[in-house]
Amino acid sequence: MRSAILIFLFLISFKTLLAQDTTYARGVIKFLTSKKCFGRGYLNNGLDVAAKYIASELKANKAQPFFPTGYFQWFDFNVNTFPNKVNVKINNKFLKPGIDYIISPESGTVKGKYTVLKKDSVTYIANNMALPISVKIKKKLTYSVATHSVVGCTIDLLSESAPENISNIEVNIESKVLTKYINKNICAFIPGKINNDTVMVFSAHYDHLGGMGKATFFPGANDNASGVSVLLNLVKYYQKNPPKYKTVFIFFAGEEAGLIGSHYFVDSKVLDLTKIKFLVNLDLLGTGDEGIMVVNGYTFEKQFNLLDKINKEKNFIKEIKKRGKASNSDHYWFSEAGVPCFFIYTMGGIKAYHDVFDIAKTLPLTDYVDVFKLITEFAEKL
Repeated sequence: MRSAILIFLFLISFKTLLAQDTTYARGVIKFLTSKKCFGRGYLNNGLDVAAKYIASELKANKAQPFFPTGYFQWFDFNVNTFPNKVNVKINNKFLKPGIDYIISPESGTVKGKYTVLKKDSVTYIANNMALPISVKIKKKLTYSVATHSVVGCTIDLLSESAPENISNIEVNIESKVLTKYINKNICAFIPGKINNDTVMVFSAHYDHLGGMGKATFFPGANDNASGVSVLLNLVKYYQKNPPKYKTVFIFFAGEEAGLIGSHYFVDSKVLDLTKIKFLVNLDLLGTGDEGIMVVNGYTFEKQFNLLDKINKEKNFIKEIKKRGKASNSDHYWFSEAGVPCFFIYTMGGIKAYHDVFDIAKTLPLTDYVDVFKLITEFAEKL
Protein backbone atom coordinates (compact mmCIF):
# COMPACT_ATOMS: atom_id res chain seq x y z
CA MET A 1 0.00 0.00 0.00
CA ARG A 2 2.78 2.42 0.98
CA SER A 3 4.65 1.82 -2.29
CA ALA A 4 1.45 2.34 -4.27
CA ILE A 5 0.88 5.66 -2.51
CA LEU A 6 4.47 6.75 -3.26
CA ILE A 7 4.06 5.85 -6.92
CA PHE A 8 0.78 7.76 -7.04
CA LEU A 9 2.36 10.84 -5.47
CA PHE A 10 5.28 10.65 -7.89
CA LEU A 11 2.96 10.50 -10.88
CA ILE A 12 0.94 13.46 -9.59
CA SER A 13 4.08 15.57 -9.03
CA PHE A 14 5.50 14.50 -12.41
CA LYS A 15 2.35 15.52 -14.25
CA THR A 16 2.26 18.80 -12.34
CA LEU A 17 5.87 19.52 -13.39
CA LEU A 18 5.05 18.83 -17.03
CA ALA A 19 1.98 21.06 -16.82
CA GLN A 20 4.15 23.84 -15.42
CA ASP A 21 6.59 23.42 -18.31
CA THR A 22 3.88 23.80 -20.94
CA THR A 23 2.12 26.53 -18.97
CA TYR A 24 5.33 28.55 -18.88
CA ALA A 25 5.95 27.82 -22.56
CA ARG A 26 2.51 29.10 -23.52
CA GLY A 27 3.10 32.26 -21.52
CA VAL A 28 6.36 32.90 -23.36
CA ILE A 29 4.78 32.20 -26.74
CA LYS A 30 1.78 34.39 -25.96
CA PHE A 31 3.97 37.38 -25.14
CA LEU A 32 6.33 36.94 -28.08
CA THR A 33 3.41 36.71 -30.52
CA SER A 34 1.55 39.69 -29.04
CA LYS A 35 1.11 43.07 -30.68
CA LYS A 36 3.73 44.44 -28.27
CA CYS A 37 6.37 42.45 -30.16
CA PHE A 38 4.74 43.19 -33.56
CA GLY A 39 6.16 40.13 -35.26
CA ARG A 40 9.58 40.53 -33.54
CA GLY A 41 10.82 42.60 -36.45
CA TYR A 42 11.85 46.11 -37.37
CA LEU A 43 8.71 48.18 -36.83
CA ASN A 44 7.29 49.51 -33.54
CA ASN A 45 10.43 48.37 -31.68
CA GLY A 46 9.06 44.82 -31.81
CA LEU A 47 12.44 43.09 -31.89
CA ASP A 48 13.75 45.21 -29.02
CA VAL A 49 10.68 44.51 -26.87
CA ALA A 50 11.20 40.78 -27.42
CA ALA A 51 14.92 41.03 -26.60
CA LYS A 52 14.28 42.84 -23.32
CA TYR A 53 11.63 40.28 -22.37
CA ILE A 54 14.00 37.34 -22.99
CA ALA A 55 16.78 39.04 -21.03
CA SER A 56 14.40 39.66 -18.12
CA GLU A 57 13.45 35.96 -18.10
CA LEU A 58 17.10 34.94 -18.10
CA LYS A 59 17.77 37.27 -15.18
CA ALA A 60 14.70 36.04 -13.27
CA ASN A 61 15.90 32.46 -13.69
CA LYS A 62 19.45 33.38 -12.62
CA ALA A 63 21.22 32.52 -15.85
CA GLN A 64 24.55 34.34 -15.92
CA PRO A 65 25.23 36.93 -18.65
CA PHE A 66 27.69 35.56 -21.20
CA PHE A 67 29.25 38.88 -22.21
CA PRO A 68 31.19 41.22 -19.90
CA THR A 69 28.61 43.93 -20.69
CA GLY A 70 25.59 41.70 -20.03
CA TYR A 71 23.30 39.48 -22.08
CA PHE A 72 23.45 41.40 -25.38
CA GLN A 73 25.77 41.29 -28.37
CA TRP A 74 25.02 44.18 -30.75
CA PHE A 75 25.32 44.11 -34.54
CA ASP A 76 23.53 45.84 -37.40
CA PHE A 77 22.31 45.41 -40.95
CA ASN A 78 20.03 47.15 -43.44
CA VAL A 79 16.42 46.05 -43.69
CA ASN A 80 13.52 47.07 -45.93
CA THR A 81 10.30 47.97 -44.11
CA PHE A 82 6.74 49.15 -44.80
CA PRO A 83 6.06 51.46 -41.85
CA ASN A 84 2.95 53.30 -43.04
CA LYS A 85 0.63 52.77 -45.97
CA VAL A 86 0.14 49.36 -47.52
CA ASN A 87 -3.03 49.56 -49.62
CA VAL A 88 -3.87 47.39 -52.60
CA LYS A 89 -6.96 47.34 -54.81
CA ILE A 90 -7.57 44.85 -57.58
CA ASN A 91 -10.43 45.48 -59.99
CA ASN A 92 -11.33 48.47 -57.75
CA LYS A 93 -11.78 46.28 -54.68
CA PHE A 94 -9.71 46.74 -51.50
CA LEU A 95 -7.80 43.62 -50.38
CA LYS A 96 -6.89 42.62 -46.83
CA PRO A 97 -3.13 42.66 -46.18
CA GLY A 98 -1.79 39.34 -44.95
CA ILE A 99 -5.12 37.64 -45.67
CA ASP A 100 -5.63 38.29 -49.40
CA TYR A 101 -2.12 39.36 -50.33
CA ILE A 102 1.42 40.13 -49.22
CA ILE A 103 4.01 42.43 -50.73
CA SER A 104 7.33 41.07 -51.86
CA PRO A 105 9.66 42.15 -49.03
CA GLU A 106 12.08 43.97 -51.35
CA SER A 107 9.31 46.08 -52.92
CA GLY A 108 9.90 49.82 -53.16
CA THR A 109 7.55 52.79 -52.75
CA VAL A 110 4.77 52.72 -55.34
CA LYS A 111 1.61 54.79 -55.72
CA GLY A 112 -0.82 54.74 -58.62
CA LYS A 113 -3.45 52.88 -60.60
CA TYR A 114 -2.43 50.69 -63.52
CA THR A 115 -4.02 48.48 -66.13
CA VAL A 116 -2.52 45.01 -66.18
CA LEU A 117 -1.84 42.40 -68.84
CA LYS A 118 -1.99 38.67 -68.32
CA LYS A 119 1.46 37.16 -68.82
CA ASP A 120 0.58 33.56 -67.96
CA SER A 121 -1.91 31.62 -65.84
CA VAL A 122 -0.50 32.95 -62.56
CA THR A 123 1.17 36.26 -63.48
CA TYR A 124 -0.12 39.73 -64.39
CA ILE A 125 2.14 42.61 -65.42
CA ALA A 126 1.26 46.31 -65.14
CA ASN A 127 1.20 48.20 -68.41
CA ASN A 128 3.98 50.54 -67.28
CA MET A 129 7.51 50.31 -68.66
CA ALA A 130 9.04 52.74 -66.13
CA LEU A 131 7.81 51.05 -62.96
CA PRO A 132 7.86 47.24 -62.77
CA ILE A 133 4.67 46.04 -61.05
CA SER A 134 3.46 42.47 -61.08
CA VAL A 135 0.77 40.33 -59.49
CA LYS A 136 1.50 36.66 -58.87
CA ILE A 137 -1.25 34.21 -57.94
CA LYS A 138 -0.20 31.96 -55.07
CA LYS A 139 -1.84 28.98 -53.36
CA LYS A 140 -0.22 30.08 -50.07
CA LEU A 141 1.12 33.43 -48.91
CA THR A 142 4.65 33.22 -47.50
CA TYR A 143 6.37 36.38 -46.29
CA SER A 144 10.07 37.04 -45.74
CA VAL A 145 12.63 39.79 -44.94
CA ALA A 146 14.73 41.81 -47.40
CA THR A 147 17.85 43.81 -46.67
CA HIS A 148 17.35 46.11 -49.67
CA SER A 149 14.59 47.59 -51.82
CA VAL A 150 14.02 47.63 -55.59
CA VAL A 151 12.14 49.87 -57.98
CA GLY A 152 8.53 48.73 -58.30
CA CYS A 153 6.74 45.97 -56.42
CA THR A 154 5.40 42.45 -56.61
CA ILE A 155 2.05 41.54 -55.08
CA ASP A 156 1.52 37.91 -54.09
CA LEU A 157 -2.25 37.36 -54.34
CA LEU A 158 -3.89 34.36 -52.70
CA SER A 159 -5.62 32.24 -55.34
CA GLU A 160 -8.79 32.06 -53.23
CA SER A 161 -8.96 35.87 -53.22
CA ALA A 162 -8.16 36.36 -56.91
CA PRO A 163 -10.92 37.33 -59.36
CA GLU A 164 -11.35 35.28 -62.51
CA ASN A 165 -9.56 37.98 -64.48
CA ILE A 166 -7.58 41.00 -63.30
CA SER A 167 -7.96 44.20 -65.30
CA ASN A 168 -6.40 46.82 -63.03
CA ILE A 169 -4.41 47.27 -59.86
CA GLU A 170 -4.15 50.28 -57.55
CA VAL A 171 -1.35 50.40 -55.02
CA ASN A 172 -0.22 52.81 -52.31
CA ILE A 173 2.88 51.36 -50.68
CA GLU A 174 5.48 53.23 -48.63
CA SER A 175 8.83 51.49 -48.39
CA LYS A 176 11.71 52.56 -46.16
CA VAL A 177 15.13 50.96 -45.88
CA LEU A 178 16.43 51.20 -42.32
CA THR A 179 20.20 51.49 -42.54
CA LYS A 180 22.36 49.83 -39.90
CA TYR A 181 19.38 48.73 -37.85
CA ILE A 182 20.64 47.63 -34.42
CA ASN A 183 20.01 43.97 -33.57
CA LYS A 184 20.93 42.00 -30.46
CA ASN A 185 22.02 38.43 -30.02
CA ILE A 186 21.21 37.33 -26.46
CA CYS A 187 23.49 34.92 -24.62
CA ALA A 188 23.62 33.44 -21.11
CA PHE A 189 25.13 30.42 -19.41
CA ILE A 190 24.88 28.09 -16.44
CA PRO A 191 28.17 26.73 -14.99
CA GLY A 192 28.90 23.02 -15.27
CA LYS A 193 29.11 20.94 -12.13
CA ILE A 194 32.00 18.85 -13.51
CA ASN A 195 33.65 20.71 -16.38
CA ASN A 196 33.61 24.37 -17.41
CA ASP A 197 36.22 24.02 -20.16
CA THR A 198 33.81 21.94 -22.22
CA VAL A 199 30.70 23.69 -23.46
CA MET A 200 27.22 22.48 -24.42
CA VAL A 201 25.24 25.00 -26.49
CA PHE A 202 21.51 25.36 -27.11
CA SER A 203 20.36 27.97 -29.60
CA ALA A 204 17.20 29.36 -31.19
CA HIS A 205 16.39 32.51 -33.13
CA TYR A 206 13.90 34.92 -31.57
CA ASP A 207 13.43 37.30 -34.50
CA HIS A 208 10.63 36.87 -37.02
CA LEU A 209 9.22 38.81 -39.98
CA GLY A 210 7.88 41.91 -38.26
CA GLY A 211 5.00 43.77 -39.85
CA MET A 212 3.63 45.03 -43.14
CA GLY A 213 2.07 48.44 -42.58
CA LYS A 214 0.71 49.83 -39.33
CA ALA A 215 -1.70 47.01 -38.45
CA THR A 216 -0.57 43.74 -40.04
CA PHE A 217 2.14 41.67 -38.36
CA PHE A 218 3.37 38.09 -38.51
CA PRO A 219 3.17 36.53 -34.99
CA GLY A 220 5.62 33.65 -35.49
CA ALA A 221 4.32 31.27 -32.82
CA ASN A 222 5.85 28.09 -34.21
CA ASP A 223 8.61 30.05 -35.96
CA ASN A 224 10.19 30.56 -33.54
CA ALA A 225 8.52 31.60 -30.29
CA SER A 226 8.25 27.84 -29.70
CA GLY A 227 12.04 27.37 -29.86
CA VAL A 228 12.62 30.37 -27.58
CA SER A 229 10.22 28.87 -25.03
CA VAL A 230 12.18 25.60 -25.08
CA LEU A 231 15.46 27.44 -24.44
CA LEU A 232 13.95 29.36 -21.54
CA ASN A 233 12.52 26.10 -20.16
CA LEU A 234 15.99 24.58 -20.49
CA VAL A 235 17.38 27.42 -18.38
CA LYS A 236 14.80 26.65 -15.68
CA TYR A 237 15.53 22.93 -15.94
CA TYR A 238 19.31 23.28 -15.60
CA GLN A 239 19.01 25.61 -12.64
CA LYS A 240 17.26 22.76 -10.83
CA ASN A 241 19.42 20.05 -12.41
CA PRO A 242 22.96 21.45 -12.81
CA PRO A 243 24.53 20.29 -16.09
CA LYS A 244 27.80 18.36 -16.35
CA TYR A 245 29.31 20.92 -18.69
CA LYS A 246 29.12 24.67 -18.92
CA THR A 247 25.86 25.19 -20.80
CA VAL A 248 25.37 28.21 -23.05
CA PHE A 249 22.03 29.51 -24.35
CA ILE A 250 22.06 31.71 -27.46
CA PHE A 251 19.02 33.56 -28.80
CA PHE A 252 19.85 34.84 -32.28
CA ALA A 253 18.50 37.86 -34.12
CA GLY A 254 18.69 38.25 -37.89
CA GLU A 255 17.90 34.62 -38.73
CA GLU A 256 15.00 35.47 -41.03
CA ALA A 257 17.16 38.05 -42.82
CA GLY A 258 19.74 35.43 -43.79
CA LEU A 259 21.30 33.90 -40.65
CA ILE A 260 23.02 37.23 -39.99
CA GLY A 261 23.10 37.06 -36.18
CA SER A 262 24.63 33.59 -35.97
CA HIS A 263 27.17 34.49 -38.66
CA TYR A 264 28.18 37.54 -36.63
CA PHE A 265 28.42 35.49 -33.42
CA VAL A 266 30.68 32.86 -34.99
CA ASP A 267 32.91 35.47 -36.65
CA SER A 268 33.19 37.49 -33.44
CA LYS A 269 34.99 34.59 -31.71
CA VAL A 270 33.44 35.49 -28.34
CA LEU A 271 33.12 31.76 -27.72
CA ASP A 272 36.01 29.38 -28.37
CA LEU A 273 34.35 27.06 -30.86
CA THR A 274 36.89 24.29 -30.20
CA LYS A 275 35.48 23.92 -26.68
CA ILE A 276 31.93 23.18 -27.89
CA LYS A 277 31.12 19.53 -27.28
CA PHE A 278 27.84 19.85 -29.18
CA LEU A 279 25.32 22.47 -30.28
CA VAL A 280 21.58 21.85 -30.58
CA ASN A 281 19.72 24.49 -32.58
CA LEU A 282 15.94 24.53 -32.12
CA ASP A 283 13.29 25.94 -34.43
CA LEU A 284 9.63 25.10 -35.16
CA LEU A 285 9.12 23.12 -31.94
CA GLY A 286 5.34 23.57 -31.69
CA THR A 287 4.05 20.36 -33.31
CA GLY A 288 5.44 16.81 -33.51
CA ASP A 289 2.59 14.66 -34.81
CA GLU A 290 5.03 13.15 -37.32
CA GLY A 291 8.11 13.25 -35.12
CA ILE A 292 11.21 15.39 -35.55
CA MET A 293 13.76 16.08 -38.28
CA VAL A 294 17.46 16.26 -37.48
CA VAL A 295 19.54 18.31 -39.89
CA ASN A 296 23.18 17.10 -39.86
CA GLY A 297 21.94 13.66 -38.82
CA TYR A 298 23.94 12.08 -41.64
CA THR A 299 26.96 14.25 -40.85
CA PHE A 300 27.19 13.32 -37.16
CA GLU A 301 26.12 9.68 -37.28
CA LYS A 302 27.43 8.73 -33.83
CA GLN A 303 25.45 11.48 -32.09
CA PHE A 304 22.38 10.77 -34.20
CA ASN A 305 22.50 7.09 -33.29
CA LEU A 306 22.63 8.07 -29.60
CA LEU A 307 19.61 10.34 -30.01
CA ASP A 308 17.72 7.62 -31.87
CA LYS A 309 18.68 4.97 -29.29
CA ILE A 310 17.35 7.10 -26.43
CA ASN A 311 14.08 7.63 -28.27
CA LYS A 312 13.61 3.95 -29.04
CA GLU A 313 14.29 3.02 -25.42
CA LYS A 314 11.99 5.67 -23.94
CA ASN A 315 9.46 5.92 -26.78
CA PHE A 316 9.31 9.70 -26.54
CA ILE A 317 8.24 10.61 -30.07
CA LYS A 318 6.84 8.85 -33.12
CA GLU A 319 9.90 9.03 -35.36
CA ILE A 320 13.28 10.69 -35.79
CA LYS A 321 14.21 11.45 -39.38
CA LYS A 322 17.55 12.77 -40.54
CA ARG A 323 18.92 15.03 -43.25
CA GLY A 324 22.38 16.02 -44.37
CA LYS A 325 23.91 19.49 -44.13
CA ALA A 326 21.64 22.44 -44.87
CA SER A 327 21.92 26.21 -44.51
CA ASN A 328 18.36 26.55 -43.25
CA SER A 329 18.93 27.81 -39.71
CA ASP A 330 21.51 29.18 -37.26
CA HIS A 331 23.38 25.92 -36.77
CA TYR A 332 24.86 26.39 -40.25
CA TRP A 333 27.74 28.77 -39.48
CA PHE A 334 28.80 26.64 -36.51
CA SER A 335 28.73 23.55 -38.69
CA GLU A 336 30.83 25.32 -41.33
CA ALA A 337 33.34 26.23 -38.60
CA GLY A 338 33.70 22.56 -37.62
CA VAL A 339 31.39 22.51 -34.59
CA PRO A 340 29.41 19.25 -34.17
CA CYS A 341 25.76 20.25 -34.17
CA PHE A 342 22.15 19.38 -34.96
CA PHE A 343 19.25 21.48 -36.10
CA ILE A 344 16.05 19.93 -34.75
CA TYR A 345 12.49 20.81 -35.76
CA THR A 346 9.14 19.09 -35.28
CA MET A 347 7.00 17.80 -38.14
CA GLY A 348 3.27 17.48 -38.81
CA GLY A 349 0.31 19.35 -37.41
CA ILE A 350 -0.41 22.94 -38.39
CA LYS A 351 0.67 24.26 -41.80
CA ALA A 352 0.95 27.94 -40.85
CA TYR A 353 4.41 29.21 -41.79
CA HIS A 354 5.64 32.76 -42.48
CA ASP A 355 2.09 34.02 -42.55
CA VAL A 356 -0.39 35.79 -40.27
CA PHE A 357 -1.90 32.48 -39.13
CA ASP A 358 1.11 31.26 -37.15
CA ILE A 359 -0.52 32.28 -33.87
CA ALA A 360 -0.22 31.16 -30.24
CA LYS A 361 -3.87 30.12 -29.91
CA THR A 362 -3.69 27.34 -32.49
CA LEU A 363 -0.16 26.10 -31.73
CA PRO A 364 -0.74 22.57 -30.37
CA LEU A 365 2.62 21.85 -28.65
CA THR A 366 1.80 18.24 -29.50
CA ASP A 367 5.05 16.60 -28.37
CA TYR A 368 6.62 19.56 -26.61
CA VAL A 369 7.31 17.75 -23.34
CA ASP A 370 8.61 14.57 -24.96
CA VAL A 371 10.93 16.47 -27.30
CA PHE A 372 12.19 18.42 -24.29
CA LYS A 373 12.93 15.19 -22.38
CA LEU A 374 14.63 13.68 -25.43
CA ILE A 375 16.91 16.73 -25.80
CA THR A 376 17.90 16.82 -22.13
CA GLU A 377 18.63 13.08 -21.99
CA PHE A 378 20.69 13.38 -25.17
CA ALA A 379 22.75 16.21 -23.65
CA GLU A 380 23.22 14.23 -20.44
CA LYS A 381 24.52 11.14 -22.26
CA LEU A 382 26.82 12.88 -24.74
